[in-house]
Amino acid sequence: MIAAIPSPTTGVWQLGPLPLRAYALCILAGIVVAIWICGRRLEQRGYVDDDALTVAYWAVPFGIVGGRLYHVITTPQPYFGENGRPLDALKIWHGGLGIWGAVALGALGAWIGCRKNGIDFWDLADSAAPGVAVAQAMGRWGNYFNNELYGRHTDLPWGLKVYEWDNGEAVRNAAGDPVLVPGGPFHPMFLYEAIWCLLIAFVVVALDRRVGLARGRSFALYVMLYPVGRIVFELMRSDPANHVLGLRVNVWVCIAVFLGGLALFVARGRRAQNTGGTRDDVSLSET
Repeated sequence: MIAAIPSPTTGVWQLGPLPLRAYALCILAGIVVAIWICGRRLEQRGYVDDDALTVAYWAVPFGIVGGRLYHVITTPQPYFGENGRPLDALKIWHGGLGIWGAVALGALGAWIGCRKNGIDFWDLADSAAPGVAVAQAMGRWGNYFNNELYGRHTDLPWGLKVYEWDNGEAVRNAAGDPVLVPGGPFHPMFLYEAIWCLLIAFVVVALDRRVGLARGRSFALYVMLYPVGRIVFELMRSDPANHVLGLRVNVWVCIAVFLGGLALFVARGRRAQNTGGTRDDVSLSET
């Protein structure tokens, strides 16, 4: 008998007329923790912790819209393909927030918030980087509650049982038992990625404390590290995805993001050398 991690049979609880969706709760909890971490790190850079919340009013809505846009653009079939449901593109509680779109538009929103409130964007980005990684780790548990984001079959003792899913509930047979997805148990990709994101947060904070990373380099390090693990996870996934030249679209995006993060890491390091020091030697008014 193979030991396996059980999956939830429901991802929605009713609080009177109000549905509480696990996916949304995990995302919201991650946002709260990310803002708290960002605020603590901003204080270390001479700001007040409320500045993180001030910028979040811009960054969070932009990030949610960006994450959903990326998902819909790269996976349009369920919404605009044959028998697609266009209105489902608005139902983010069903899952489907692409991290690349969330970071890209979230960064744009953060930049706007920084400009309006006199906060240096790179100080904000560096402060937010580990918190964003922790938020990603927490958000992945929303995939667990939705019985999604799993890999291929595995005989490892931490394999994941996955149920057929419909509108926030496990599909049940005539006897009332939840129906398992055939071929399991599966690699728990949500768990692998959550652990990887926590490791990224630890590395960013540890290196920043140890060597005093130049302004912008903590954020660049996060941008570099996340796609390294994500490439591995993408290649282990079994869910349908669009491909380009035989590889999942997200693999190509990971490669591009890693190269962009590497270029940013090098550029910010050279800037620090040209200004004669680390982040502490650069004016807080730099944008």
